[in-house]
Amino acid sequence: MKERKDDYLSRRDHLRDMSDKELKEYFFNLVDKMVDPLIELSYENTTKSIERSVLLRMGFSSLQAKDVVDKLNEYNLLRKGSGHCVYKVAKKFKISLLNAGKKIVEEDGIDYLVEVFS
Repeated sequence: MKERKDDYLSRRDHLRDMSDKELKEYFFNLVDKMVDPLIELSYENTTKSIERSVLLRMGFSSLQAKDVVDKLNEYNLLRKGSGHCVYKVAKKFKISLLNAGKKIVEEDGIDYLVEVFS
């Protein structure tokens, strides 16, 4: 069996003289660097599941939320946020959020959203 060359001692040289506090700070700086791309990705992207979840918290049933999300996805508006889209339609037509969702599903509010987000 071939013996593994262990370079642990040489790789830890830069950590040797650090205090516990400095090691902790160093660790959390590395964690931040590792997580930053994930946070950036979450700000710039969404999923149907996340958008349905948003609508559920706005009072839509799961079936209503699915229909709204599917319609927004069909028109490439999902990236604008389903809740945002529903709110925009509700505000424009002075109707409730649930009625705005229905309006989106029936494609009455889609033209307005496409115009607003173009």
